[in-house]
Amino acid sequence: MLKKTVEDLLQNALEERQDLFLIDFSFSVDNAIKVVIDGDNGVLVEDCMFVSRAIEHNIDRDEYDFSLEVLSSGAATPLTLPRQYKKHVGRNLEVTTLDNQSLEGELTDVNNKGVVLKWKTREPKPLGKGKVTVAKEANITFDNIKEAKVKIKF
Repeated sequence: MLKKTVEDLLQNALEERQDLFLIDFSFSVDNAIKVVIDGDNGVLVEDCMFVSRAIEHNIDRDEYDFSLEVLSSGAATPLTLPRQYKKHVGRNLEVTTLDNQSLEGELTDVNNKGVVLKWKTREPKPLGKGKVTVAKEANITFDNIKEAKVKIKF
């Protein structure tokens, strides 16, 4: 019963704040609740507080003993939903496809079917010695992405 109540309260909070969306929700046997959220414009501490309060302030602590953790999807966490890609346009991604091909490039476009990555590479000249810089592009459908991570530059 507590799990259903939490799910309903979480759904109501996310309907109120449509810029936020759910990445993961877990509920353990000892009533430890973990909610991972992301947002179209990122996630602030205030966003986590909003979701936490929407749940915690509507459950009677005298009736239920639980712990609640609301956190944002981390910078190194793989992208799991198509909605997450849009805010990363212009950043470098490392994408592994279902056939274990690894591609790294700038995310230049996101559409309802997949993503477009662009990168430059050095390849041997068609004639003669030496190498030439070549621009490459890959269109990758969401159903062909095994894992995608944002590459963080320092």
